[in-house]
Order: sequence, then structure tokens, then C-alpha cells
Amino acid sequence: MKHQELKLKAEQLRLRLLQLIYEGGTGHTGGDLSVLNVLTVLYNKILHVDPKNPKMADRDRFVLSKGHCAEALYCVLNDKGFIPDEELKAYGTYHAHLGGHPDVTIPGVEINSGALGHGLSVGVGMALAAKMDNKAYHTFVVMGDGEQAEGSIYEAAMAGNKYHLDNLVAILDRNGLQISGSTEDVMPLENIRERWTAFGWDVIEMNGDDVDNIVETLENIDFTNKKPHFIISHTTKGLGVSFMENVAKWHHGVPKEEEYQQAIKDIEARIERCK
Repeated sequence: MKHQELKLKAEQLRLRLLQLIYEGGTGHTGGDLSVLNVLTVLYNKILHVDPKNPKMADRDRFVLSKGHCAEALYCVLNDKGFIPDEELKAYGTYHAHLGGHPDVTIPGVEINSGALGHGLSVGVGMALAAKMDNKAYHTFVVMGDGEQAEGSIYEAAMAGNKYHLDNLVAILDRNGLQISGSTEDVMPLENIRERWTAFGWDVIEMNGDDVDNIVETLENIDFTNKKPHFIISHTTKGLGVSFMENVAKWHHGVPKEEEYQQAIKDIEARIERCK
């Protein structure tokens, strides 16, 4: 898929995401929007996966460690053919298959996630298994920046370095906000680059709001350098909806009717410009 097609796809998915959250009456809107461009590129340009055979042995593994942003993943999986339309439409209803966090009963989902801090450890296990079995698949893990306060992440960081897991890519959705405010006020993270470099990882920074830069970064990972890869993806919480951008309350806010209509209007205008 060409870059312009990816940009259009991201906006179409942004529209569907807002509809899903509004109609379902629940969701972690801000983080969904900040990570959506990265997920769009991963599933349409990078990951070797097949919706017709979601458990194929040589598939790339993807772990959404920040599982509270399930709505963004659901929209991408639906677009790729993993999740049927009727299941997506039922989100937020009684006994719906799709819950507030991903689980392994959903095609395309590798682990139950939502208890923050565990995704990277599981990703390390997947990447190590590939090394032990001499398999070529890669493992990608997306984490939130508020999640970086969890200690298990740093146990995984040490293990990734020890076992030279150059087939593992951890992507940090660095939007600077968590449920209770700024990450630097709640639990300062900086200097992230120095910290992960000290752990022995190959640290890369990218603009996670920019599709071109995401593609360039992910396509140029060196999977032969004997180091696990840590990508600091600088993003905007609430990206693409002006009144949500960089506002902490939209971590898990649901737009009201007037807000929803304004957001849809803005996104639809960008879709027309992308065509």
C-alpha cells in the first residue's frame, strides 16, 4: 500500500473508531487516536499476518500491551478481515464478543492484555521462542508511556538484551498523558532514550503522527544487529480531533452528540483531501 493510501486508510479508520466509541458508549478515545496511525501502518505495510489463517505458524506476532486501547485494534482487525462487521457493531452491548480489552478468543489477538506492564514480557517470550525454534517471524509490542512505571517492563528489557532478541520490536506510544495527567508529573520517564540504550536496546525515535515517518522507520529496522529494538513513537493524545488533542480528560472520554458531529465533520473533510 502506497503512503497516500495509508494516510487515507488511517483517516477512514479514525472515522470508524469515533463511531465505534460513540455508538458503544465506552472507550479510551485519546490513546486510541494516538496509536491508530502506527497500527494502520503495521497491519497494512509491515506485519506478515493472514485473516484467513490467523494462527499460521510463521505469522508475525503483535501484542497490544496497552490493552485499554482495544477499540483502535478492533477497527484495524475488522478492516483487515479478522473481525466481522456484526461483531464490531455490537461493541458496547450486553454479551458482545468484543470487550474493553483484547482477549485470545478474538481472531488476530495473541494475548489477553489490559493489566499494564505484562505485554513486553510476553513479547520477549515469543521472540525467544522464535530464536529457539529457528523461525523467521518478528514480534511487535505496543506499550503506553504511562505503562512505563510498571517494574515488569524492565525485567523484560534486561531479558531482551541478554538473549539478543533482534527479532523483537517494542513501540512506545509517547503521547505524554495518562489517566491522571502528564506522565512527567505522575512518574517522570525522561530520559527514555538514555534509559533504554543503557539496557542494551537499539533505540530509535519517530514521529508517530506522521505516516511517512512511521513507514520509513519500520521498514529500516535492522533485524540482524543482535539487539532488541525500542521505538519511541512521539504522538499526540487525541490525534485528529482538535478539541481532544493533548487533553488528559479524553483518556477515556466519550464524545457527546455535538462533539461527535464536529469530530466526524473534521475527519470527513480530511478524507476528502486524501482522495
